[in-house]
Amino acid sequence: MPALDTVQLIALAGALGWASGVRLYLVVLLTGLAGFMGWFSLPQGLQLLAHPMVLGASGFMVFVEFFADKIPGLDSLWDVVHSVIRIPAGAALAAAVFGADSGVMTLVAALMGGTLAATSFAAKATTRAAINTSPEPFSNVGASLLEDGLVPAGLWLSIAHPLVFVLVLALVLVLSVWLIRICWRFLRQLFTRVARIFSGRPDPGLSPAFTLKSPFAKNDPHV
Repeated sequence: MPALDTVQLIALAGALGWASGVRLYLVVLLTGLAGFMGWFSLPQGLQLLAHPMVLGASGFMVFVEFFADKIPGLDSLWDVVHSVIRIPAGAALAAAVFGADSGVMTLVAALMGGTLAATSFAAKATTRAAINTSPEPFSNVGASLLEDGLVPAGLWLSIAHPLVFVLVLALVLVLSVWLIRICWRFLRQLFTRVARIFSGRPDPGLSPAFTLKSPFAKNDPHV
């Protein structure tokens, strides 16, 4: 069973932190399966994830989350409930990569994992809340399936090509910050509109969260 080198451990800690903010139970299941099947040697702090009871519990929660995350409205409620779980879990899983014996690296990994989990969770939650304002369900399901695929891909890449993963993660973080900014501004406008409607004031309408502007469009409305 191949052991992980230092670069792979750092990349794995980052992957566990980031992915926990998106699909915590899938992260636990896949990491545990990797150790159980002998795909690579899990760090000592993560070996508990390969226990059959942990695999069974995480597998059941993956099944539940798979369907809950694809129902508009329920997915946002699911995110709210898990807001107090995913971020500390991401920090704990990242810290467990280095174990209690590596004090400095464990602390650094915990801070990194918690930050990455918080960023990915905020991007996921705000984006899905903005998508849920659309009456059609297909964009919601599509976004959920994309998340289902990104998590195992990120975990695999962190082990197979750790340096590539670090570069991809940096790009994903930039995209996440942009999504948080765009979606939060849209949601704030939505809350303001709802308050305006209930107060009886005129409603000027709501701009969409995402717009595509043609490069051939003219800025001058009189032309």
